[in-house]
Amino acid sequence: MRILYLHQHHSGPGGSTATRSHAFAEALAAAGHDVTIACGRYAGAATGLDGPFRRGRREGRVGRHHVVEFDIPCGNAMGLAARSAAFLRFAAAAAPLAAAGGTDLVFASSTPLTVALPALAARALRGTPFVFEIRDPWPELPRAMGGVPASALWAMDRLATAACRRAAAVVALSDGMAKTAIARGADPARVHVVPNGCDLALFGPHVAPWRPAEAAPWECLALYAGAHGRANGLGVLLDAAAMLQARGERNIRILLVGEGSEKPALMARAATFGLTNVTFLDPMPRAALGALHAGCQVALHLLAGVPAFAEWTSPNKIMDGLAAGLPVVTNQPGRAARIVEEGPSGIAVPPNDPGALAAALMRLAHDPSLRARRGAAGRRQAVQRWDRRLLAARFVSILEGAVAAPRGLIQVAGRP
Repeated sequence: MRILYLHQHHSGPGGSTATRSHAFAEALAAAGHDVTIACGRYAGAATGLDGPFRRGRREGRVGRHHVVEFDIPCGNAMGLAARSAAFLRFAAAAAPLAAAGGTDLVFASSTPLTVALPALAARALRGTPFVFEIRDPWPELPRAMGGVPASALWAMDRLATAACRRAAAVVALSDGMAKTAIARGADPARVHVVPNGCDLALFGPHVAPWRPAEAAPWECLALYAGAHGRANGLGVLLDAAAMLQARGERNIRILLVGEGSEKPALMARAATFGLTNVTFLDPMPRAALGALHAGCQVALHLLAGVPAFAEWTSPNKIMDGLAAGLPVVTNQPGRAARIVEEGPSGIAVPPNDPGALAAALMRLAHDPSLRARRGAAGRRQAVQRWDRRLLAARFVSILEGAVAAPRGLIQVAGRP
């Protein structure tokens, strides 16, 4: 089967962002399928291609699959207008690939939601089936956060509904996301949940640890690694750091790794309040991030206090922490809290509560045996339930079933 995998923010292992698309493309290729990933230039990503762009694109073989990378920059630090323009440019660039002959299946991974446009065009022009993946539910999340024009939300509503209704199958990263697809008219039997999983090769007790120079040997390092945007609500972490410093706590250092539109303001705020227990680090490749996890004692999963986040997210941060054998502190109710409490593999605190966050960090910092027990429980969860290789196998079977099923028949896949 010849598969076109549309993922504007795709990255291989050499980048500092998520590698789900690389792993799943490799799994499809290992199953005997001919896979081409079409992507743009996402900040922090590394596609594995290093040649020059010619006429706005470059392409080549990466592992078992082919990559077509368009010279369309995009990143979280860009403003809404610039990102929206990048989304539309990518959709326009990818449309000829999707509509060309010889493709058996288009897999469109959102966000951005505009990746559905080439898939819908291929279905309309050539009858090519497509599978729609929801990594973040749009426009549900933008609407919940606010700040997006009503006209844009209206357009996204129509596009999301069309994608969910016309897809041969829908892949969602959580049950909450799956419900948004069903609410838009997707056949429930064609909606499958394949969450983010754990990379047990890059994260785990077998990885040699690394700690930044600012970290004293006795300090318990609490690591946040990810986007520094409005949705991440990292101000609460700086408030917790200020409380710890005011109490004279000298055993905890907070590390923030990544980039985003809010990072300059966060760094300025930390400097203004003299937070000597906070260290900001640039984004780093996934292998280096695995080494940093091995050198830390606590993993942090933080989001802004938006109720919709409770069931509409599937964060890599939790999975990386579990794989590394670290206790995870999350400030999100719902799915994140359930994962952490199931181990129990960490501590769940309320959103927007820096006091509770500071207390959780102190509890773990001063109780090594608790850290060890909950970290070990998290690693067991990672191996037994969240191993990305197991999830990739399910993913492959869903895509194969989407093409193999005659019209009108239903393929049912189990959920984790």
